[in-house]
Amino acid sequence: MEITEKEVLKNIQKAKEGKQSAFNFLLDYFWNQVYGFQLKRINNEHDAEDITIETFSKAFDRIETFDEKYQFGTWLVAISKNIQIDKTRKKNASIYSHTTDASDEHVRKIPDQNPSPEDKLITEQNLAELLRYIKQLKPHYQDIINLRYFQEMSYNEISDHLEEPLSNVKVRLLRAKKLLAEIITQNRSH
Repeated sequence: MEITEKEVLKNIQKAKEGKQSAFNFLLDYFWNQVYGFQLKRINNEHDAEDITIETFSKAFDRIETFDEKYQFGTWLVAISKNIQIDKTRKKNASIYSHTTDASDEHVRKIPDQNPSPEDKLITEQNLAELLRYIKQLKPHYQDIINLRYFQEMSYNEISDHLEEPLSNVKVRLLRAKKLLAEIITQNRSH
């Protein structure tokens, strides 16, 4: 099914109202565009993925500032480009810092109370089968799933444990759940 510009704008509006499903939609729909852009720029999968996560984190924190006269994908790519430039400058200056200018108030706008379709799919799996699927994820996604679902840490505890900003943790977990749900769905259809 083709996704229309109207549907994208509708989800941006819902995201501005704090709807979790809209954040999921935007992450899913624009992930490949931002990730692909970064992969071409820096030619490193891990760094491209980290920058993409930071991009969505920053964009979701500031979603209410997005002007709908512009393309959302272009806005994301601009944020992504700026993050990458900043990282390169810091790297070149030999200064590495895990900071984000996301305020706690904005980060809390991405709620984590209601189970998403991915959460429901994940919890329906038997444990041995689920562990096999989790092992198919990249290690940093395995870690965040483990911390959230097996060690039952809150987002704040995960943020402290990983020494990463809360907004990055939320986006990384969103992405990990989506990838895990795709693996589960693929294996169900075989």
